[in-house]
Amino acid sequence: MGKNEETPEERRERLRQQELKKPSSSIHGSNLADLVGGLGWKGTGILVLVLIAGFIVYSIYR
Repeated sequence: MGKNEETPEERRERLRQQELKKPSSSIHGSNLADLVGGLGWKGTGILVLVLIAGFIVYSIYR
């Protein structure tokens, strides 16, 4: 099936896959949404716990 014969769904999927292959960082680098999107829910939960624990430790020993 050539590009002329593909269905709209196939075309959308092909374009989406091409877009995912491109580097998504902007001039200022990656943002929190990119980081959280790549981690999944478990990784995000661990990251939040580490940040909270770090803030508590910082507050105690400041």
